[in-house]
Amino acid sequence: MKNFLALALFAAAFISCKKETTTTTDVANNDTITKTEEPATARTGYNIGDEATDFSLKGIDDKMYSLSQFSDAKGFIVIFTCNHCPYAKAYEERIVALDVKYKSLGYPVIAINPNDPAAQPEDSFDLMKTRAKEKGFTFPYLMDEGQKIYPQYGATKTPHVYILQKENGKNIVKYIGAIDNNHENANDVTEKYVEAAVDALLKNEPVKQTETVAIGCTIKVKK
Repeated sequence: MKNFLALALFAAAFISCKKETTTTTDVANNDTITKTEEPATARTGYNIGDEATDFSLKGIDDKMYSLSQFSDAKGFIVIFTCNHCPYAKAYEERIVALDVKYKSLGYPVIAINPNDPAAQPEDSFDLMKTRAKEKGFTFPYLMDEGQKIYPQYGATKTPHVYILQKENGKNIVKYIGAIDNNHENANDVTEKYVEAAVDALLKNEPVKQTETVAIGCTIKVKK
């Protein structure tokens, strides 16, 4: 009964992301979320094989982060995510698991909140700190202040993943899209897109599935 209720409520959250103003309940965190969603837009930004430029963004530890700081990394799992979105919340434990599994292998998670807190107050910098502490984030959680980075990448959803591989001093885009094929239940995942992509890169093999459709809430921009 509990599983059925959770599934039903998450389905409601999925539908709500397509409406202008909605109220949803996140069962796992007992949060009631009122949010304004914009219609989905076509993705622009990086394509597979493009070089991703570096950035300098503030993390929840009040330090500035850039990709160049990670001199020992072979690449990065860059994930645009946030505090408030039910989809982002559903993936938090899986994102931590990705970082724990792949950071030591050279592919750390770098999480970036692309939302403007003026448009979505639940995604403020202070609440990012609170959320990261509550959920035990093991990775840098950065604020895209001024919303300058997510348009470069072409991110449209939270979460939206970009896997980068270092090649001759450049960060080359190798995968764009979703984390896996089941946002509702981690136990029902049958295709782990991010894991498959990173595993291939670690073996110096081509990524078989380079793009999937990111499923999540639209990025919030101040009007």
